[in-house]
This record gives sequence, C-alpha cells and structure tokens, in this order.
Amino acid sequence: MPDLTAPIVNWATDMIGSYGITAVFLLMVLESACIPVPSEAIMLFGGFLAGQGKVTFIGVVTAGVLGNLVGSWIAYWVGLKKGRDWALRWHWLHITPERLDMADRWFEKYGSWAVLIGRVLPIVRTSSHSPQALRACRSGASASSRLSVASRG
Repeated sequence: MPDLTAPIVNWATDMIGSYGITAVFLLMVLESACIPVPSEAIMLFGGFLAGQGKVTFIGVVTAGVLGNLVGSWIAYWVGLKKGRDWALRWHWLHITPERLDMADRWFEKYGSWAVLIGRVLPIVRTSSHSPQALRACRSGASASSRLSVASRG
C-alpha cells in the first residue's frame, strides 16, 4: 500500500530545509488551521536541524508554539464567524448535522477537558477549533472566553 503522507512530509521537510524557522512557523499555522500538514514531521525535522546547529532549538520551539497558536485562532475565528450553516456546506469533509451535534454534546459534557483531550490526539487536534467556536457562538460566550478556549486549545 502506498504511503499517503510521504509527499506531504517530503514537501514540509523541503520547506523547512530551505526556509528554516519561518517554514516551521508557517507550516504549524497551516496544521492548526485545519490543513493536514503533519506537525510531528515539522517539529521533528526542525529539531533535527537544531541538533545540526542550522537553527536554534529555542527558535524551533517558539516558531512551533506561535504557529500553532495563530493557526488555532484562525480556525476558531472561521468557525465563530462563519457558523454552523457554513460548515455544513463542506460535504467533502463529511461534516453533517449529526456530527456537529455530537461535537456539541461532547463539549457540553466535558468542557475544558474535551479541549485538552482533543489537543493531544493527532487527527482530532487539527480540527478541534472550529467545533469549539461553533459551540461558543451558540452558547453566547464572551469574546474573551472564546479566545481563552482557543488559546488553551
């Protein structure tokens, strides 16, 4: 069976090899903004380059953290501003009213724990911000509390 992620990983490592910390930041923004770029490969290769002395370890970590945060804010903002109806238009992503209702129930039942658990699971973490935003939008949460959840997520 062919490796489906190899082209993406090769592209990401080529970008990091060419553009260094800037690429780490931008790729992490993409990964956290629901674009399937494997953060494990991004940060691992960034660490490899840091070990070789081509970039600094602190630079890689800072770029990764800030990229993740900015990407999370973007995904959260899209979910918050565009809303549930907009999300349901993306049929190729297999978003259904039932799945959004399930995400709502999950966030309602587990609150901040759902955010924490969602952020440590590789596939879930990429797409956890928009459901959080849709839930916050419907619950009438304040802008500061929404940003707080996005920052923690």
